[in-house]
Amino acid sequence: MILIGKPAPDFTAPGYHNGAFINVRLSDYRGKWVLLCFYPGDFTFV
Repeated sequence: MILIGKPAPDFTAPGYHNGAFINVRLSDYRGKWVLLCFYPGDFTFV
């Protein structure tokens, strides 16, 4: 279960970096500050 103040579970998500689509894993940033931004409907015609 996801709880406030606890570590986020590891996941993989598509991303866009330097002109290419990549897969990003949260665990690649372990020990660093991370800001997650979600845009529901981004890249859609809604």
